[in-house]
Amino acid sequence: MFPEEMYAIVPDALDSATCDRLITGFAHEMDDGGLVQGQTATHIRRSKITWFNEEQEPVVSRRIIDLVADVNRNVFDFMLTDFAEDAQIACYSGDQRGHYDWHSDVGASDVARRRKMTLVIQLSDPDEYEGGALQLNPAGNVFDAPMTRGTAIFFPSFVLHRVAPTTAGLRYSLTQWVHGNPFR
Repeated sequence: MFPEEMYAIVPDALDSATCDRLITGFAHEMDDGGLVQGQTATHIRRSKITWFNEEQEPVVSRRIIDLVADVNRNVFDFMLTDFAEDAQIACYSGDQRGHYDWHSDVGASDVARRRKMTLVIQLSDPDEYEGGALQLNPAGNVFDAPMTRGTAIFFPSFVLHRVAPTTAGLRYSLTQWVHGNPFR
């Protein structure tokens, strides 16, 4: 059942109006996202981020839950237990060459080591920025995720991925991690 490509794509996961609402509603709340393991590391990550929870965005949260259930049932079949972290909205600015170098979402902290599935939804229209491609490297072959607004890509949290440098405009995305017992 596990896909050979190690990812799944869902077009139209969110409509344009919802993408606009998330950007305008949260853009003013963003802080520096350049922290990596508690240290400022802008050579690894340069972005602005903010978080939202189910109470702030019940409709979007319900949509994410439904998407995760469907993709997991039909593609990954992971043993998922919860959403232990709020959803993150990130902004990568062309003025600052916003990027996030190659990394895995599984980490050493109690929460990060339980990440099993990563979901990224493209919030910006691709005509609004240049560069900034979300790239996955699941098995030595780099793949550029679709940049179509509202498209979601799902992948195991251990898969290496990055956001290539944004060279113009602003790229916004939503990331949600889904948790379970750590991979063995």
